[in-house]
Amino acid sequence: MGHVSAAEPAVSDLLRELAPRVLGVLVRRSGNFDDCEDAVQEALVAATVSWPVDGVPANPTGWLITTSSRRLVETWRKEAARRRREVAYAREPASPPDAAAEIDDTLALVFLCCHRELTVRRRSR
Repeated sequence: MGHVSAAEPAVSDLLRELAPRVLGVLVRRSGNFDDCEDAVQEALVAATVSWPVDGVPANPTGWLITTSSRRLVETWRKEAARRRREVAYAREPASPPDAAAEIDDTLALVFLCCHRELTVRRRSR
């Protein structure tokens, strides 16, 4: 990640100060605390990576709200897509049995019974 600069403690202090505000805004908008908390945490991680390199934005609260809102929407979309896939899978008719499964297994049984590890070794006289 690189060396630790003097600006990084200031960034982390700013993030600690802003995190509760950003979480409050998101929870008021969506009403889902758990998803909002995860989204804010992801935005905070993104800020700790980009802000020391790019500098603190002019409106850090707005940056965090926008980033966490986008993460929240992304989470909702992924969850909705997962649910749609599960519903579609549940509605699919059961696949017909394999044609190979209906074939007589006698030949496979013969090969298994004739395996060299199963043969009785005769004692030499």
